[in-house]
Amino acid sequence: MAQPSGDFGQENLRVRSGDLVAGRYLVSVGGPDGSDLRPCPPEYWPIPRRRTTGDQRGGGRAGAGPGPSPAVGPLAMGSGPGDLPLLDREAEVAQLLGMLAEGRSIRLLGEPGSGRSALLAAVAEGAAGLAPHGVIRLCGHRRDGADLLQDLFTAAYQAPGYRPDESQLPELLATVGAIVVIDEVAQAGTELEELLARAPECAFLLAPAPGAERPLPPGSRLEDQTIGGLPRAACLALTARLAGRALDEAERSWAVDLWFESEGLPLRFVRAAALLRRRDLAVDTLQAAEEDRRTVFGGEQPEPADADPAIREAELRAAVPLPSVAEAAAPALLLVEGLGEEAQAVLRLAVALGGECPTASHLPALIDVDHGESALRELVECGLAESIGGHHRLTEGVLEALATRGEPDGQSTAGAARHFSWWVGHSAVSPEQIAAEAEVVIGALRADLAAGRTDSVLRLAQSAAPALALTLRWGAWRQVLELGLDCARETGRRREEAWFQHELGVHWICLDSGTAPEGATPARERATAAVEAACALRQLSGDSRQLAASRRLLMLLQASERVPEAAEAPTQMIRRPVIRVLAERSWPPGGLLRGWSPRNALLAVGGLLALSAVGTAVALGVSGGGSAPAGGGTGGTGAVLNVGGAPSASASGSASGSAPASSAPTDSADASASDSATASASASGPVAPGASAGATTWGWRGGTAPTASAQPSGGTSSAPDTPLQPTAAPPGPSTPGAPVTVPSSPGTPVQPPTKPPTSPVAPPPTSAAPTTAAPVTTPPPSSSPSTTPPGSPSSAPATGVPSSATTSP
Repeated sequence: MAQPSGDFGQENLRVRSGDLVAGRYLVSVGGPDGSDLRPCPPEYWPIPRRRTTGDQRGGGRAGAGPGPSPAVGPLAMGSGPGDLPLLDREAEVAQLLGMLAEGRSIRLLGEPGSGRSALLAAVAEGAAGLAPHGVIRLCGHRRDGADLLQDLFTAAYQAPGYRPDESQLPELLATVGAIVVIDEVAQAGTELEELLARAPECAFLLAPAPGAERPLPPGSRLEDQTIGGLPRAACLALTARLAGRALDEAERSWAVDLWFESEGLPLRFVRAAALLRRRDLAVDTLQAAEEDRRTVFGGEQPEPADADPAIREAELRAAVPLPSVAEAAAPALLLVEGLGEEAQAVLRLAVALGGECPTASHLPALIDVDHGESALRELVECGLAESIGGHHRLTEGVLEALATRGEPDGQSTAGAARHFSWWVGHSAVSPEQIAAEAEVVIGALRADLAAGRTDSVLRLAQSAAPALALTLRWGAWRQVLELGLDCARETGRRREEAWFQHELGVHWICLDSGTAPEGATPARERATAAVEAACALRQLSGDSRQLAASRRLLMLLQASERVPEAAEAPTQMIRRPVIRVLAERSWPPGGLLRGWSPRNALLAVGGLLALSAVGTAVALGVSGGGSAPAGGGTGGTGAVLNVGGAPSASASGSASGSAPASSAPTDSADASASDSATASASASGPVAPGASAGATTWGWRGGTAPTASAQPSGGTSSAPDTPLQPTAAPPGPSTPGAPVTVPSSPGTPVQPPTKPPTSPVAPPPTSAAPTTAAPVTTPPPSSSPSTTPPGSPSSAPATGVPSSATTSP
């Protein structure tokens, strides 16, 4: 991928953007004001799906497994160290497979260059059927514990763009039963034990990175297994295979001395074979020079016809001395001198980048090398570089040996930051490719920062940070942000410094699981400090929109830090929902009915409804306005009710007295009360049988409110279409008291009684102006509404206690 020509300024900078789910947050990366996050809505929650066994072998990422680079070797044999089978390692492989089959976890110890990576690759190939979920091969080169757990989750589940937090990972990894092979693990002690505890059903095979070989804590799941060098015969065979020919006596003696000095480390003999190939090249040069002297320039003595070319080659080889054992033990300088021009340029770039070498596709744009694959192959054949984690790096001891020659060449990395700033934002570059080159990008940042190219550092950090965040390489994401923050502080760039602080706050918020029982977690403390610093810097710079973005993060942190309210004491009032309280409270709560029972309150409501219906019927009857509406719910449509001496609501005038009489037209079939109806009354006058059952009224002069309750029969009655007419009362037993007079024409007021009725309980009130009224006559119940005078057998006595009132047509 060629880099575009022309000036590369800030306006041409492409920043990757996208969304991902981190723990309980939905993170929007690459926004104009920085990354933003919010609580993840339910519809955005990913559903991780378990990978099949075949998908797990590579750890979900190509080139991330342990082992040397394949398909690399000298031209003489067509194979390299990665293509050769392991020599004399069958016993170690069988032992490790047996331990893994028992579910035991192993930490493989050994000297650098002892072949641990090759042994891990061989064991991973043979352990494919030992675990139910297969083998997961990971690379721990410059990865922290959180990144390793994320790689393990990615290898076991299919969930793109999802990074579980520390509270979610144990549940997801608890059911994964696989053999996990990790090379170059930098964690040790408690951190390593926590890494293993996240996947309790997995068996681990680890190879620690240099400097991480600390003693295991008591009770650890791991068991240490130390491997040594190869036997002498295996070392001689390896040297002969890589050299491409059989060794002579002098070379065999030299290789044996090297075996004693190096204790059989395979890497020493890979480099020794490179020195022998270099010696063979010198011998071939001498032999070609002799041939040219005889054929071109005419030698003094021609070559005998029976001379053996092999004998002459051996004589010339003896003239070229072998390197000493000390030089062969540290042959980096000798091997560098024999490299080609392109390979030396690549080596200088790798030294400037801190030992990390980019892949071949970047070399034409970085150092103008056309054949990057050939240059890298030459470095690997000499044992100076190896492939790990998707890119190349220098082998053990090479960087230190070359650093003694002087300071790294800063000119070789002059365009590295510019190139990677464009590359990480290109749409054709996949997230896996960016993750594989994360260490190279960090090396370019450090090289430019050491060289004083601050503008390049800021551009690369601002473009690489969102890309690394989207690839879920958050350890590298944090390192890029910290390098950019240091550069912005040194140069006094407040705007850039606020951006890096904002991004660091987002990073630490995403790592905060929020499950700490007491106080704030370290991640939350760092997030709060970073966001507050970003708010202060953006307020000083006057960036209102960016300040609002940082304040949103601060509000989110403050909302998550709120301590839940303490439980109230048992003596305090319990707060309940208002609707539940109203439902449980007796109705009405106060006023005239305070202290009434629910039964009496319901009876009072029924009486009010009956009074309203009676008043409507009386008004229609007095005014002659037609028939009453059919189908009343009270059972007494069109009836007139006057209880307790109160004047009728339809009377044209008002009276201070009360008439103890009632008259109401009713349908004899449908307006009758059922046999089970119960009435309670304390009024001075009787209740007419035509009144609605359940009607309730109370005295207007402060007397006790009478109640009457009855269950209607369920039928409905309709009033007749003819207006009310006074009729004669049917014969029957007479009782003291005057009947109620119904006016014969509309507008005629009801005449009060001349004599109060006789009541066995309380005397009726007297009228101020007694008058004489004609008795009311009623037709038979089957043809017209009827009224029953007070004291008739169908009227309920006003005894003040409930009594059964039964009416029949």
